Amino acid sequence: MTRLLPAGDRAWLLDPGEPGRPGGPGHALRVPRFARALREDAPAGVQDVLPAARTVLITLLPGADADAVGREVLRRWAQVPAEGTATSTTQDVVEIPVRYDGQDLGDVADLLGVSVDDVVAQHTGTTWQCAFVGFAPGFGYLRSPDDRLGVPRRAQSRSAVPAGAVALADGFSAVYPRRSPGGWQLIGTTTATLWDVTADPPALLQPGTAVRFVQEHG
Repeated sequence: MTRLLPAGDRAWLLDPGEPGRPGGPGHALRVPRFARALREDAPAGVQDVLPAARTVLITLLPGADADAVGREVLRRWAQVPAEGTATSTTQDVVEIPVRYDGQDLGDVADLLGVSVDDVVAQHTGTTWQCAFVGFAPGFGYLRSPDDRLGVPRRAQSRSAVPAGAVALADGFSAVYPRRSPGGWQLIGTTTATLWDVTADPPALLQPGTAVRFVQEHG
């Protein structure tokens, strides 16, 4: 059952309370679709909309009618389809070029019981959607509509993962925006810039952004 919980005195936390594991494929795509729609057409009194893996935090402006906002949030949530894929148009899809040369690519293939070529084909053959952002500026957690390429994190994290590393873990794919520690499975590299403080917005990926990975050769 969907719950709308007070979070402090000026925020609501939407908890869909749907069955299945947290961040399951259909549910995980519904949350960013809802958050993006709410951001693009925010009800009066809403200050910001912050999605996570399975919840959405809606912060309110001072003096807002919290009860009225809460009713409108629940009404709009009920209108979001429970199933489906990324809803962006072709123009909205961000293409990220990738060289599939990651250190863990062979291990990922072994974990999935497929060939390396199959991993690449599955990674490039779907439209991913940014479910939420976190960990580091510009780090978007990308989900596929069919939960493909679900592999665990590495048993041993690396002390430094280079910027541009393309990775998989726990049903998500992501690109490391900058050099940082990390325990995800590295399958490739990209020259795409995920975080640029001079850009508006500085993050290439926002919750709800559709993403396609394109294989680079050579």
